Amino acid sequence: MAFLDDRAIERLRDVLDEPDLGGTRYELLAKLGRGGMGAVFRVRDTELEREVALKVLVEGSVPALDEAKMLARLEHPGIVPVHDAGILADGRAFFVMKLVRGERIDIWARTTSLAEVLRAFQKICEAVAFAHAQGIVHRDLKPSNVMVGEFGEVLTLDWGVAVLAGSGRGEVAGTPRYMAPEQLRGEGDAQSDVYSLGAMLQDLLPEQAPAPLRSILAKAIQTDPQQRYQSAAELREDLSRFLDRERVLAHPETILEKAGRIASNYRVLIGLVLAYLVMRGLLLWWNR
Repeated sequence: MAFLDDRAIERLRDVLDEPDLGGTRYELLAKLGRGGMGAVFRVRDTELEREVALKVLVEGSVPALDEAKMLARLEHPGIVPVHDAGILADGRAFFVMKLVRGERIDIWARTTSLAEVLRAFQKICEAVAFAHAQGIVHRDLKPSNVMVGEFGEVLTLDWGVAVLAGSGRGEVAGTPRYMAPEQLRGEGDAQSDVYSLGAMLQDLLPEQAPAPLRSILAKAIQTDPQQRYQSAAELREDLSRFLDRERVLAHPETILEKAGRIASNYRVLIGLVLAYLVMRGLLLWWNR
């Protein structure tokens, strides 16, 4: 009996994944990637003469159409818009999205300042908070599902396992490394997305992060949902306090830290006062 090597298996998988776009307005250009739920391709929209991303579900059609309908409800700058949806000749469902050009956020973060990384992360929190306001839980937030575009846009992708809040009970879905303890038990909800945001933030921070930022991270990934930030918006707000040099609510600030923070906030004014006092002292000494 002959066995197929890994490359042969991958080639076979590519052939099986490849969509038959006959009868559609799309022309296949290249495969972009494959996940547990489906494969994504770069295609050309022959009617509008533009390149877009087309996702095909590996098996079945209802989940893909459900994802398309869910995404269509999420009209937000941080969420990839859906342009079209339908069924291929082989019975598989597809939907068409904006083609995102850029880098995964964890790769982009390696050559970016901490402040810019945190501002980008805030945009993820905003997109997730918007989804939660629509009653939708992502359930698979991780760096590989966030792209930073060519012009600084931050887009949260792959809502393939997203559910309406409260409807995913008993089902375990997501990536274990970024899943909250209750999500691993099939009890996840919007609070689990907050944990996943924290786990993602952990990947983006430098090893020697400032103490207030470490406190923000610790609160976001608390194993007890009641001890976490109660929403993605709350997490975003505490990050804003850190960026604006205000007191971070998650951090028990010491007197020295408070003094340092105030000194940093008013360093120009303090510098002017000190300069004035030095000059005044020199003038008094000279006059004597």
